[in-house]
Amino acid sequence: MPKMKSHRGACKTFGVTGTGKIKRRKMNRSHILTSKSTKRKRHLRHSTLVSVVEEKNIRLMLLA
Repeated sequence: MPKMKSHRGACKTFGVTGTGKIKRRKMNRSHILTSKSTKRKRHLRHSTLVSVVEEKNIRLMLLA
């Protein structure tokens, strides 16, 4: 049986921190930025962690 391939879309979307948690980018930061306030865009800059509920499935996609 061949090796399982990792999900390429998930590999480009998610990353793993040094402690093993999974981080992701926040939504609403790609286009139509003129209608959003500076404060809103500033808070969207930082990455955030994936919830514990979704972490198992994303880890399977990354490490398969």
